[in-house]
Amino acid sequence: MAARPPSNDIDDEPDATEFGIVALDAAVDDWDVSFPITRRELADSYGEKRLAVGPSGHEVSLDSILADCPRETFERKQELLNELHPIFEERRERISGSILSRLRAMVPF
Repeated sequence: MAARPPSNDIDDEPDATEFGIVALDAAVDDWDVSFPITRRELADSYGEKRLAVGPSGHEVSLDSILADCPRETFERKQELLNELHPIFEERRERISGSILSRLRAMVPF
């Protein structure tokens, strides 16, 4: 049985997990969202997409995040990120308090 060769630090995967508003920022770029855009247009086009809420990997749909957002229209990407940031933070804090999330955080993989 042969050992796996070292990776030489050349990996396609990022070292850190993107979550919350950082994950949304990257997703908006990947989805090629055009602004201005309404909350309804975002939900219709990308609502089923799932985004990590915290480092443990727990995901929520964009629909569920948008449901808690009072704003109807986003003129720029930064407005969207600013408006949804506190919603992601609240979800992360709620999830990180659960026992299951604490156990996940202790497992190294």
